[in-house]
Parts: sequence; C-alpha cells; structure tokens
Amino acid sequence: MSDGSPTSGLVLAAHTPAEVTVSIRVLDGRSVVWAEFTSDDRTDRLSAESSLQLARAADAARAQRIPLVMALVTSGAAIDEGIDALHAWGTVAAAMVRCSGIVPMITLVDGPAVSGPALLLGIADLTVMTADSYAFVNGPTMVEEFTGIGISVEELGGAANHGRYTGVATMVVADRDAAIDAVSELLSYLPDHVDAEPPIIPTDDQADRRCPEAGELIPPTSTGSYDVRKVAAAIVDDGSLLELRPQWAANVVTAFATIAGAPIGIVANQPITLAGTLDIPASQKAARFVAMCDAFNLPIVTLVDTPGFYPGKDLEWRGMIRHGAQLVYAYARATVPRVCVILRKSYGGAYIVMDSKTMGNDLCLAWPWAELAVMGAGQAAAILQRRATPEERAEFELDYAHRLLNPYVAAERGLVDAVIDPADTRMEIAAALDTLADKREMLSGRKHGNSPL
Repeated sequence: MSDGSPTSGLVLAAHTPAEVTVSIRVLDGRSVVWAEFTSDDRTDRLSAESSLQLARAADAARAQRIPLVMALVTSGAAIDEGIDALHAWGTVAAAMVRCSGIVPMITLVDGPAVSGPALLLGIADLTVMTADSYAFVNGPTMVEEFTGIGISVEELGGAANHGRYTGVATMVVADRDAAIDAVSELLSYLPDHVDAEPPIIPTDDQADRRCPEAGELIPPTSTGSYDVRKVAAAIVDDGSLLELRPQWAANVVTAFATIAGAPIGIVANQPITLAGTLDIPASQKAARFVAMCDAFNLPIVTLVDTPGFYPGKDLEWRGMIRHGAQLVYAYARATVPRVCVILRKSYGGAYIVMDSKTMGNDLCLAWPWAELAVMGAGQAAAILQRRATPEERAEFELDYAHRLLNPYVAAERGLVDAVIDPADTRMEIAAALDTLADKREMLSGRKHGNSPL
C-alpha cells in the first residue's frame, strides 16, 4: 500500500498554462499516467486548456500502454469561455473512450466533480470518491429551478449516495490518502494494458487447500439466508477478497480476488439481500464488472444461488428485459476463462444469465444439494396443481423435487460438468484456471456488437 502521493516522475507538457498537471509516476511500483488539479482552490473550473491537458493524459496512457489515473476536482466547464470549454471537455471524453478496454482508467474524486465533466466518472472503469466529495450533472440550483424542490449538495450527489444508490462510486473512502491507497489496491489486480496478463500476487495459500467451511455456511433449508462473501472468502486466497460497489445493488456481489496468487473477478448472488434475486441495478452492476474483467484478462468465477429475477410491475416498466439482457450479453461475449459454481438455487431465466453452460462457460460445477430448474417445487405446484388438494400438492412437490431439483439431471445432459464436494471447490477452480491459462478465442471481424445498453 502507498504511504501518500505517488512518486513524482516525468511531467508532460510542463509549461502549459493550465490548472492540471500530467505526469508519469510510480504508484506502488506501477507506472501510471497521473493527472490532477494543482490549484488549492477546491472549486476549480475546467478551462479549455485544463481539459486539453486531461485529454493529453488519456492519449499518453494509451500510447505508453499504462493505467490512467485522473484526480478530478472541478466545478464544471468554465462558463466564461463558452463553446471552447464545452468542446475541450468533450475531447477528454473522446480520449477516454479511445482508452477504454486498452488501459485501466481510474478516477479519484476528492471534492466537487460537477456539470458535464461529471460524466467522465461514468466512462472510467473505476471511481474512488472521498467521503466529503460530490458529483452531479445538474446542481441544486438547477434542480430547484426546474422542479421547485430544494435539495442539498450532499443529498443530490454526495459520495455516500453514489456508493449506495447510483453505483458511480466503486469505493468510498475517508480522505485523499485513503483514496490513493484504494487506487493502488485496485491496480494490483489489473494489468497495465489489454495485451498483458494481470500481475501475480505472492501468497502462501496453497492452491489445493480444502475449504470445508464454504459448504458449511449454506443453511439446511433452501430458503435460509447466508452471506455469500464468506463463501467466496473461504474459496479464494486468504485476505485477497476486495469487494467493489459493496452498497449498490447488494443482491449481487462483485469483487476482485486471487487464487494461487492469480487475480480473478468474482460475481455472486447475495442471499441476504432480496434473497439473491436479480433486478435492474444488480444486472447492470454485474454486466459492467464482467465486461471489465473480460477487457483486462481476469478470469471470472461465478457463484450462483438465485431464485430468479425479482418480480414486479415497476421493474418491468423500467426495462427489466433490456437490463437483464445486458448481463446475458456481457457473459456471452466474454472470452476469458470462466468457471461457474452453483451453490444452491439456480432457477428460471436467472439460471441462464448467471454464466450457465449455455452462455459458454468453460467449467460448470455444482454442489450436491444444488437445485436447477425452471422454478422451485412450491412455485411449480402453485401453477400446475392449482385445483389439487393440499395433500396432492405436497405429494407433487416431493416428486418434483426428487425428479428435477438436483444437479445430476443437468449433469446427465452435459449442462453441469461435475457435482463436487464443496470442500474441493477451491482446488477444482484452481486446477481449472491453471488449465485455462492459455485460453485464447478468435474474435469475429465485426466492428462491434450492439450491446443492450
């Protein structure tokens, strides 16, 4: 971990009259392009020249093929510069898009990041915000003018709200020093660029270590709740689990970790929140994470325990179909090694979405009590045995569970590769990832797919 600001290095365009400096620095042994505002004024406007400096930073990162870190503190585009300021920050956005999927991009917000330039946070791969920072496109004055509702800066765009409600903040930390440490930790799981492998992180945790505690965490009843983060922590290298966006869409967990020192991405349903169902925010969160892991060569391990998509008129009217399709699309196009482990329930459309064999995973494992079906026995009885007596419905449920709710049916059809002892999960994943280390897929010659945004 770092002990403050990154080590100073080569300053780029040093004599440019702008409030932003750009340099190539060393952060915990990693070279990065670092761009930051140098003024002590916490409400620096983003002038045309400052925007061009940020664009130079993005272009330099792409040219040097090293990560880009932008420390943004700005009150927005300079009003008195008119169209020049708008044009200039647009060049920053375009430059960042050119970097997307080529080098990791991290924004650090330690103050205001408002107006149009706030959209840069959405382009970045990861965003770290300090507790007293804030970001929004339209500020309290505009909100009140157009809606008649008064609102504070913190309520409108405070870091806590971006951590919980919008998903803009990957991590929310106490102060700038903690933010720099967070940036360093995030980068430790990522390669310098798309053609590099993620760095190996030294560990004494043996790849063939058994993890019986992972299975012991699962309640005896199919409706009992548990914290899937504890299951993930038991499987991965000791102390390596780093959760991203922990408060937003908490019904799905996304995290970096390592197994045998090799970085991976973890996507897991979280039974203690909304029973692990998938809704719109969870689909968006998981899809963006899967896409990032795929872009930067991190194998993806998916831990499945979900009864399906969360039902409701509100979700359907807000576009559950489109947003659920985002997760389908992200998994189906991912070319990195992918291992799926069905911990307990995998029902309905969510079975497909959570990196099923149909989506092209490389290995699908299931624990012995896993349930794979269109729906649970009780739900099936409610539909198929509507006019039956309670005794008949109970008999139907027992028969349904015996015939269909077990992983061996799926294994017979080749949709589950192996039913394993939960204690062997780490060992099986480690062996699979070692085998898949040289996996390469030929990409199609199309310009790009039409992702369901």
